[in-house]
Order: sequence, then structure tokens, then C-alpha cells
Amino acid sequence: MKVLYIYPKGDSLIRQHVELLANGLRQSADICIADSYSVFRQQLKAQQPDIVHCHGCWNFDIIRATMSGRKAGARIVITPHGQMEPWAVEQQTPQAKAGRVFQWQKVCIQRAYAIITLGKLEQKNFLKLKWNQRVEVIHNAIITNTISPGEMCSQTFAIYQKVIDSNTLEQMDDLTADALAVIIKASFTGDRRWCRRIDPISHPQDIDWRRLMIYATHENILNYVDYGISILGLQSPGIDTRHIASYYPDSYTLPSPIKEVVGDYQGNETDYLLRMITQIHRQPLLLHLIELTRELMRDTVNDDQLNEALEEKKLKGYAASLMQVLSEETELDEGFMPLQPVENRQTNKIRKLLTNHLKI
Repeated sequence: MKVLYIYPKGDSLIRQHVELLANGLRQSADICIADSYSVFRQQLKAQQPDIVHCHGCWNFDIIRATMSGRKAGARIVITPHGQMEPWAVEQQTPQAKAGRVFQWQKVCIQRAYAIITLGKLEQKNFLKLKWNQRVEVIHNAIITNTISPGEMCSQTFAIYQKVIDSNTLEQMDDLTADALAVIIKASFTGDRRWCRRIDPISHPQDIDWRRLMIYATHENILNYVDYGISILGLQSPGIDTRHIASYYPDSYTLPSPIKEVVGDYQGNETDYLLRMITQIHRQPLLLHLIELTRELMRDTVNDDQLNEALEEKKLKGYAASLMQVLSEETELDEGFMPLQPVENRQTNKIRKLLTNHLKI
């Protein structure tokens, strides 16, 4: 894990806090420190950090660093150091509170993976802003003896790990993503001979199992993944994702099986498939794509009837784009597709919605 700190050069109290963290975490992470945007920019390019931890507010260098870090792919953590407390905000000039710095600062805070406040009161006041609900409390060992420097560092590292364990699809390498698709296919076919591609799972030691299993948990497809792994005879490390903490978008809820959303199958396959596709059109989720794929593979599917129903609901074009995505995510074979897959803007939109489901 690589972490890059930035703090305002003239603030000695924040500097002591950052130095204490850096010294305490050097055995657990690669730490770099910047006290200006010019130094930060050099470190960002050279180190390519996983996390950028910004200390302080009302500072244009800190805001620029937040934006640059996010653009470079780092995940942002912000410690305001009390500078967003109501009384601290009141001390700012009217121009500062009404200007671009304040607005940019708000955007940066909204996009941060986590905010670390230094006490319960600061957390309470910060939450009233409603800018970000992912707010943690870690006391500052520089100014209080209620926490030791070691405890402060340990709690900070736990937040960094929580940040890294969030939206793991974004960090997943191509091999692991391809392996997931093969595992999913094996899960609903029950036979590895149905899997077109074996290369992604030929070297299971190269698969990023932690990220794969966390992602499966957040998308509520862990039962499929576990079964697919057993069908393929893969040796995966025993990772209990129930005890791995993560952050989520404010709108996130654990996906429910599609029948809980659209109702149970009632004897009419075309009607059931139409309800499934309609729901996926509203919100594409990987769990629902898997369930749709399983249903399309049943021998009771009538392609002509389904095409007519899709045409009537003006969903035929969308369904064609969806078939292309199914071929990638669940490796659905064309022989089970009720219509030809299509690559177009709608296809890219579906992909983007799936990719951004856990994005912060």
C-alpha cells in the first residue's frame, strides 16, 4: 500500500500530526509527504500512490492535490483538522465562503472515500453538512492522551485498508475479471466443459482472490462464485469476506434476487423473461444478469414469442445490447440468445452502469 500525504506548509500542529502518522506507518505502508502542490505533483507522478491523504481545508494546494490525486487514480482520504467546524467556517472571510475554494472543497469532500475527524463533536458537526456520510473518528495523539501514537496509527491504517477494500472491481486486473466470468459460467452450467475459455483459470495463483471475493460479496453473487470454484476444482484461499470492512456509495443496497423484485415465475416463460429484462433496463446488476442467463438457458424459452413481446414493449434494441454484455459478463453462448447481440452506445451504457455500481 502506497500513501501520499499533503498538508499546509505553515501549520506546525498539522505537520506534527502528519509526521507522527508517517513514522508510525512506515513498516505497514510506503509513505511519502508533501507540504506544497509542486512537491505533491512530483511525488504523485513518481510514487503512483493508492491513497492520497489530505490534511486541512481552506487551502488551494490541498484542493488541487485532491483533484489531481483522484484524476491519477488514487483514492482520497481527508482529515479536516477541525477546519470545517461551524466556528472555524465563521472565521473565514465572506469572499472565501462564497468563492471557488469553498465550492471546490465541497466537491472534493463529497468524492472522498473517507473523512477522518478528530473527535465525536467534530464528526457530529461535519455530518450536518451532508457532504459525505463516510465519516470516521480517530483522536489526535498530538493533543490528547486518550489515544497513544500507536493506536492512532493502527486505526488510521484500518481506514486505509477499508478504502482499498472498497469497489474492488475498479482495481481488479484483467486476468481476475476474466477468471470471474469463467467461474460464473461454471456456476450455472455445473460443468467446466461449458466454459469456452480456460486460460484465465489455468494459473489460479495469479488470480487476485481477495478483490474477486470482496466484489462477489458486494454484488451478492458469492454463492455462485463459491459453487463455480468448486465445479472448476480451483484452490482458492479461504477469505471470510463477512469480516472485511468496506465503504459504499450513499445509494448502495445489497442486490436482492430478481424474483424478489419482479415476482416469481408464474408458468409463462416469456412473461417472466420480459419482467426480468425490464428490471435490468431500470438498473442493471450483475446478480440479475446471472439470473437472466440461467433463465435464457431453459428449454422452455420461445425466442419468437419473446422477440414479439420485446418489440411490443420497445425493448428489443436494448435486449440486443444486453445480449452482448451477457456474452462478456456471464459468457452466455449465442445459441441461447433470443436475438443477435449488438455493440453500440447502449451496450457501453450498460457496461458503465455495471462498472459504476460500487463507485464512490
